Amino acid sequence: MDAAFDIVIVGAGMAGASLAAAIGARGDARILLVEAEERPGHHATGRSAAFWTESYGGPGVQPLTTASGPVLRDLGVLTPRGALTIGRAGQEDDVATFAGRYRAVGVEIELLDRAGLNARVPNLRAEWTSGAFEPSTCDIDVAALHQHYLAQAHRQGAQLWCRAGLLGAERTASGWTLALADGRRVAAGVLVNAAGAWADPVARLAGLGPLGIAAYRRTVAQIAVDGPVPGDLPLVLDVAGRFYFKPESGRLWLSPHDETPSPPCDAAPEEIDVALAVDRFEQVVDWPVRRVEHRWAGLRSFAPDRLPVYGFAPQDAAFFWFAGQGGFGIQTAPAAADLAARLLMGAGPGAVDPAGYAPARFT
Repeated sequence: MDAAFDIVIVGAGMAGASLAAAIGARGDARILLVEAEERPGHHATGRSAAFWTESYGGPGVQPLTTASGPVLRDLGVLTPRGALTIGRAGQEDDVATFAGRYRAVGVEIELLDRAGLNARVPNLRAEWTSGAFEPSTCDIDVAALHQHYLAQAHRQGAQLWCRAGLLGAERTASGWTLALADGRRVAAGVLVNAAGAWADPVARLAGLGPLGIAAYRRTVAQIAVDGPVPGDLPLVLDVAGRFYFKPESGRLWLSPHDETPSPPCDAAPEEIDVALAVDRFEQVVDWPVRRVEHRWAGLRSFAPDRLPVYGFAPQDAAFFWFAGQGGFGIQTAPAAADLAARLLMGAGPGAVDPAGYAPARFT
């Protein structure tokens, strides 16, 4: 045996890094982060569209997002942006329902008519007639947030081993013996599954049944358009969930809001999805696209009910789920990590009730 730890976290993206930092802040547990790639954050964390908006992810995710806001602001990783969810003629009721759903839980949302839309999105095409504006929405400096958590975890004594993916997990009387891709074997009291799209395969390695956490490809393209991009342009989303776009360093990032089922992999964009993103964008604004400058894709992983999974496996108290965070794992990182660390360390309740995220809901 090469080493022994109280807690081994599989995955050093935003989920694993934030959880390691939160655990370390609560005690002196020996923590190891194991990462399959050469560097942490290669997959979903490094490919985020980088925004914090309270309505994104649905009402079940909103408490985590809202609770994370003050922490993210204190860390200095948020920049005000605003979000505008828009609808075509005939979708006014959909926009009003969307706004009402989140107003009911305390999210500030302003309903806009066509004149209000014109004030925020120049050259908006005529068929877009209503919108709901969220002034609290911000851009997130994802890299700075991830590095903050990695650095905090390191200061608190956590170790990070890269190119050390999990190959095997054998249950023992005191926890686990883990075989890693770099040839080392370690003992762990608790195994934490923060493996993102690989969460179900990690559970299978540990002899547990999968939860049905499935990965879906999401495409983003960076484009240049004729004329300058307004610096104060909000994040613009479709009430029907067919696109979003936002300014980024004088360019635009846009997505067709695709969800293509995918095996866990190093995701790459498909040309058809990039073309779809551009086509949908050109149906929204009269801003001719000059060129696509960059394109990428990432995997968003969801449990069957599309809520995250936080907690000990019902069939094994030495296996902890921290997965299924879809496309909202960045914006919910502080609250999710606090919730999970409290469960792991047996602390009292925090800002968000964990009951709705328990893995036992699938048994």
